[in-house]
Amino acid sequence: MTRQAVRTTLTLTLPLAVCVLAGCASGASGASGASGDGGDGGDDGPEAVRATATPTAWATPTVRTIPFELYTHCGIEEARVGSTYFEAVTPLSDGAGHPPEGWDDPSQQGWMTVVSDTQAVFTDDAGHEVSFRARPGATDFKRICD
Repeated sequence: MTRQAVRTTLTLTLPLAVCVLAGCASGASGASGASGDGGDGGDDGPEAVRATATPTAWATPTVRTIPFELYTHCGIEEARVGSTYFEAVTPLSDGAGHPPEGWDDPSQQGWMTVVSDTQAVFTDDAGHEVSFRARPGATDFKRICD
């Protein structure tokens, strides 16, 4: 299986697995004697679980992987996904303001996995992996490279 096929499979199956596990965990809570009304400490059955579960408890995380062209000309420092600006957790450079050895210049083709509103990870076929964190409130890159 290709690396892209693995990513696609994981991206599609992860939310399903989380949903199934969440359902099992809720069922286990009800079956283990979770109290629905707090009066006798007994199990009030499935209705008690439904009454206490909120929609956010069942929400599937929005992890998505998209093809991405990472700008590398002055090193790996920042990325923008949609309207969110991210900064590299550990910026990479050759020490002279260029991408490190093994990276394409001016950009590297790969995939960006948006893990959450505040985290993203860039990967590529060369085996590179760079973690990014969101810059809340950012409306532009910190530095524009020539």
